Amino acid sequence: MMTGMNTETCDPAESAALREIFASRPEAVPPAGWEAVRTFETEHGIVLPEPYRTFVAEVCDGLRAGPPHYGLLPFAQVPADWGAGRPERLLAEPFPLTEAWLWEEDEEALSEEEFEARTDSVYDHGSLLLGTDGCGMYWHLVVTGPQRGHVWLIDENGAIPFGTRPGTSLMPGAPGFTGWATHWARGRSWFADA
Repeated sequence: MMTGMNTETCDPAESAALREIFASRPEAVPPAGWEAVRTFETEHGIVLPEPYRTFVAEVCDGLRAGPPHYGLLPFAQVPADWGAGRPERLLAEPFPLTEAWLWEEDEEALSEEEFEARTDSVYDHGSLLLGTDGCGMYWHLVVTGPQRGHVWLIDENGAIPFGTRPGTSLMPGAPGFTGWATHWARGRSWFADA
């Protein structure tokens, strides 16, 4: 289980790093402002984790070109390819995972109903969608539960956390939204700590 991040107060160094990465990009969407952030939080019964909360309120609320590949979504949106018929997103329900889960590991061990219920909760409980790299690869920021503040990649193969110590994860790097954004800004592969 990944721990140690401060998701309650915005570290000035993280805020400065995010401003440096995003604020000067011409494709950056203006910040949403504190009123929009607080209204969203009240409507969903959550408080966004820092530094993402300050980022969308004060720096920018999306980026038309990466990260991820098809752009960073404004905080209250889902990608156009998210799909009709998905269950309602329940942000106040805890994100159910604390470690990577590859679907094939449990697909035969669980009944079809149990498997679908578990995967639905991974996709729809306790996380905001940051965007997509296409082909059903969605980046999520966990907003509720033990993984609060961590970024996860969820796709047709499973759910993988971004940012742990090298050698302990499929996607090593610095944890959290700032670590994820910095990794992208440096042009690094998501699956290699190069």
